Amino acid sequence: QVQLVESGGGLVQAGGSLRLSCATSGLIFSNYVMGWFRQAPGKEREFVAAITQSSGSTYYADSVKGRFTISRDNAKNTVYLQMNSLKVEDTAVYYCAAPRGSYRALFDPREKESLYWGQGTQVTVSS
Repeated sequence: QVQLVESGGGLVQAGGSLRLSCATSGLIFSNYVMGWFRQAPGKEREFVAAITQSSGSTYYADSVKGRFTISRDNAKNTVYLQMNSLKVEDTAVYYCAAPRGSYRALFDPREKESLYWGQGTQVTVSS
């Protein structure tokens, strides 16, 4: 079955950096658009970034544009999220996701049930 396993979260001071990884199995990784989401306490899960199959295109939420970089290594079946200039408001559980069907589900907040999810990794940014 499809498995997504995130790692790399932790506690960091504002202005610092973290690199998240999401190792996948059970799918033909190179066929999938992949995404990162996050969920802060008391808030809805929100889109952070996505990357196309061959890394030809990337997409970012306005709140992270210019600070976060999504990338992937198809040989390792892994997607990454490099987070720089972290802010307190970036504190959240970060999840990677892959679409069960159409890649459009990554960009539609109503389609969260149409995604495979990892278990999440906690990122805490202190002031």
